[in-house]
Amino acid sequence: MSMVKTDILVLGSGIAGLTCSIKIAEALPGKQIKIVTKADKSESNTKYAQGGVAVVLDEEDSFQSHVDDTLKAGDYHNNKAVVEMVVKEGPQRLREIIKWGAAFDKNPEGAFSLGMEGGHSANRIVHHKDITGYELERALLNKIAQLKNVEVLQHHYAIDLITDHQVKEAKPKLGDDINCYGAYILDHSTNNIFTYVSEVTLIATGGAGQAYDHTTNPSIATGDGIAMAYRAKAMVAGMEFIQFHPTALYEPGVSPNFLITEAVRGEGGHLKTLAGERFMEKYDDRLELASRDIVSRCIDKELKESGSEHVWLDCTHLGEEVIDQHFPNISKRCLSKGVDMKTEPIPVVPAAHYVCGGINVDQAGRTTMNRLYGCGECTNTGLHGANRLASNSLLEALVYSHNIAKDIIAHYPEEHKAVVPLWNEQGTTRPKELALISHNRKELQSIMSDLVGIVRTDARLKSALRRLSVIYQEIEDLYNETKLSPQLCEVRNLINIAYMIVKQSSERKENLGAFYNEDLSEA
Repeated sequence: MSMVKTDILVLGSGIAGLTCSIKIAEALPGKQIKIVTKADKSESNTKYAQGGVAVVLDEEDSFQSHVDDTLKAGDYHNNKAVVEMVVKEGPQRLREIIKWGAAFDKNPEGAFSLGMEGGHSANRIVHHKDITGYELERALLNKIAQLKNVEVLQHHYAIDLITDHQVKEAKPKLGDDINCYGAYILDHSTNNIFTYVSEVTLIATGGAGQAYDHTTNPSIATGDGIAMAYRAKAMVAGMEFIQFHPTALYEPGVSPNFLITEAVRGEGGHLKTLAGERFMEKYDDRLELASRDIVSRCIDKELKESGSEHVWLDCTHLGEEVIDQHFPNISKRCLSKGVDMKTEPIPVVPAAHYVCGGINVDQAGRTTMNRLYGCGECTNTGLHGANRLASNSLLEALVYSHNIAKDIIAHYPEEHKAVVPLWNEQGTTRPKELALISHNRKELQSIMSDLVGIVRTDARLKSALRRLSVIYQEIEDLYNETKLSPQLCEVRNLINIAYMIVKQSSERKENLGAFYNEDLSEA
């Protein structure tokens, strides 16, 4: 198989990978950057972000207020220094992406139309209708297309990182400094696996919602970067903090679930039982604007007590003008499913939405492995703590991509002399069918949703670990014996993700934010 050399290898084409690539490419025009994405270049978690970017712009708002809201939402498990850094750098990073062509909604006076979302104490969400992520992705891809030293490789699947574990005859010992030298990548069009060697590698692969059968994440969100980093022995933490979005459109048998943005409740939408009664007043003074972890648990409790399949999100009182102006795409999607949100409530359920943990990185985006950076949802920066505040994720990606680019530009490493081995698939055969792979993926998702969901118990976690171990062995046998496919690689990554979520959930001994174990609450 062929070897490809590049200066900088970026895994992922969402806001994190694209923003960082743009900044490096402009500052270091002599360096070649290759962006690898396993689907179309526009397909990413960023594309599906509806809400917006949380930024302090209003004179009645303040950095301290945004910091306080972020800490409270994260159950004070955040890194306060990181929270302060991200919040304070937000306005400048927003101005940059606007300069690159991103458009945000404005009021009749010409000022930004600032939305309100759950957990925020002020209107500070900059948005583009209800498709903010789509608009950001559009602007960034247009900017990338103007840069001659950046190449986007679509339908290329990263299999594993290349580290000292592969290049050294003597395997590194625990505690040794480990270097990353690129990644093994499968080209979908040829089914050939190429060895991409780089001086610097950035993981910006997004989240892992596909570990659950009810998720707002697109089908590509299989935790690839987190799993690769985990197998390479980079530090991964906080995986027990899986945020469930309270309001996904209820469609039995449909995945991913269509997200009903937080902004709908921010605009005044009411959560109701099937009997038409509001229930959030029983749980939190903030009602529907409590943080996502609280609202999701409250809905989960109502569903279990009533035996209902869903609750209602009632927006009928908001008026047609508000819905048409702020939520046109949500209204259109609901109409396509036979629900007119202007005249009837929307059926909603919580769904797996965001990984608050991930690959440990410092404030410059450096992982615990040399020459390897991480950015975006795949990372554990300390910003979100135990539960992410709404619309802080796009903000985090903008700030960290800037910091990473600044660090790479200032400290670009010397050329490494490692002799990197080519991918070896001797002794493997093509699988006769993919049924076992798809079956294991569905079973894994079912186990995680049933046993490792919004509310967990010790017994459920133990059961999940036993059942996942069987799937793990089957997948490893397939991985060692057959030629690789994206489907096999994805389920291999998902089993690693599921294991980390269960293991780190079992190790946590107190309820925090998005993590809730009934047995701990009774202790």
